[in-house]
Amino acid sequence: MCEHMPTALVTGSSRGIGRAIALRYAADGYDVVVNYVSSEQAARTVATLVREEADQEAIAVRADVGDPDAAADLVEAAVAEFGRLDHVVNNAGIDQHVFTEDLSPEDFDHVMDVNVNGTFAVTKAALPHLRESDVEPTPSVVNISSILAHEGAPIECHYAASKAGIVGLTKSHALDFAPDVRVNAIAPGHIETDMTSDRSEAEEREQRDAIPLGIFGRPADVAEAAAFLRDARFVTGETLEVNGGELMR
Repeated sequence: MCEHMPTALVTGSSRGIGRAIALRYAADGYDVVVNYVSSEQAARTVATLVREEADQEAIAVRADVGDPDAAADLVEAAVAEFGRLDHVVNNAGIDQHVFTEDLSPEDFDHVMDVNVNGTFAVTKAALPHLRESDVEPTPSVVNISSILAHEGAPIECHYAASKAGIVGLTKSHALDFAPDVRVNAIAPGHIETDMTSDRSEAEEREQRDAIPLGIFGRPADVAEAAAFLRDARFVTGETLEVNGGELMR
């Protein structure tokens, strides 16, 4: 094994939930591969924070995980830089608000390609390296799903379907990869990120009223869940709900 510290790859980690997870893993002692598609400067900022605040190594790698070749190249870039890969967080995802009757097959496929196929492609490419890892308790994959995987959603059926697909993929991979690699998922509810900043006051009030805890989640809440699943030696194939109790409603 290389002398590098254990390494984590976090897809879609230039902002929001992915950024919080990358910084949390770094704070916990992991070198980090920061992945982005278009936000190069934001990704480089995350890598700088990893180095300066957590004293860990980091690289920023551009890759559209919806392209299987790019997903494989992303994994190889991680291993080429750090000599190992111990944990993967499949966070990269896209959303689109379109009624079903207006949804083109191309747009449906694009969401599926990034959200589901990208999760599959990165995990498949990473698997041989994860199986070589000596990290304790075991190497792991954490996939980011959504509360909408369970609830469904108007005007974004393809997004909800893709996130439900991630739950099924998580369970199947957990069975396929055991006992060498643990695979779990997180299904966040309403998390405050730049993607939710355009809500009206009425929408914000309605959404908050649906949450028993009466608050929105933060990216750090999802990062906390990811860190738990990374280290939970007796948990695999599970989807951890992080939604303030909203799913119960």
